[in-house]
Amino acid sequence: MWLRLSIGILAGAALGFLYHHFVGCRTGVCPIVRNPYASMVFGAVIGTLFASGLR
Repeated sequence: MWLRLSIGILAGAALGFLYHHFVGCRTGVCPIVRNPYASMVFGAVIGTLFASGLR
């Protein structure tokens, strides 16, 4: 179970960073994706939720 959650956290953080890098926020007022760290944390949370829901 811990391995699955760890993979979910790492994959989510990586996808959050990639989203920030390639899509990002052009105006600079987007609260989640204007900062790469916030985007990675948001991705890690989503990855954790996704990994915890898998059976």
